[in-house]
Amino acid sequence: MFVVYRVIDMRAGEGQPVEITIENVRSPEEAVRKALGLDVVRSGNRNDLVARVYWQAADQPVTMVRLYRRLAN
Repeated sequence: MFVVYRVIDMRAGEGQPVEITIENVRSPEEAVRKALGLDVVRSGNRNDLVARVYWQAADQPVTMVRLYRRLAN
């Protein structure tokens, strides 16, 4: 089942964050990949924060996850 994801680009720093709506993806990580072209993970350092992603499944509360830049090994 697909839901609508709201990707908030947090890379802007002090400026106004940009919100992008993404459909037809299966995960928050895929939504960020499609919206921003970045590979992300769910845990990381505050300085590596890339996006907040919000979504709401049917009959469920709104869910939010913070996604961080994937660091090279």
